[in-house]
Amino acid sequence: MLRVIGTAFLLLLLSVPLSSSGAPTAYDVLAGYHFPEGILPKGVTGYELDESTGKFRADLNGSCSFSLEGSYQLSYQSTITGHISENRLTDLRGVSVKVLFFWLNILEVVRTGDHLDFSVGVASASFALDNFFVSPQCGCGLDCDPLRLRKLKLGTRTNPYLSST
Repeated sequence: MLRVIGTAFLLLLLSVPLSSSGAPTAYDVLAGYHFPEGILPKGVTGYELDESTGKFRADLNGSCSFSLEGSYQLSYQSTITGHISENRLTDLRGVSVKVLFFWLNILEVVRTGDHLDFSVGVASASFALDNFFVSPQCGCGLDCDPLRLRKLKLGTRTNPYLSST
């Protein structure tokens, strides 16, 4: 899942235009610190960055969750905060991953060469950077086929046990 996010992140990073105001987007800022765009889902509505301390805040249009590769579930709160420096995101708040039956907060992301290391405190996992080139979309992650999503929504009306996440 994180590989897919990384792939999405890098693709977006290479193709992200500046916002209509000419100011850099949150995705542009990530690139400036050597992170791929796919670490964040599509739909960041705004951000703040204190360049002297690295303290940042990214705002989404509501909370966001999705599954990746069928095995990882990610959840983003409407506001994500932390500190950013070259190749390092620390003190993260607002991003969690479901591991087995438990939701764990992702506290730190470190780029080491062509890998991103995600830490939940007592454990970490490393994923290839190319998994984060494209930003996932809220609700469907990287598997956003409109016909498939329509079928899931229609099926949910008649079958309350069917889940689209």
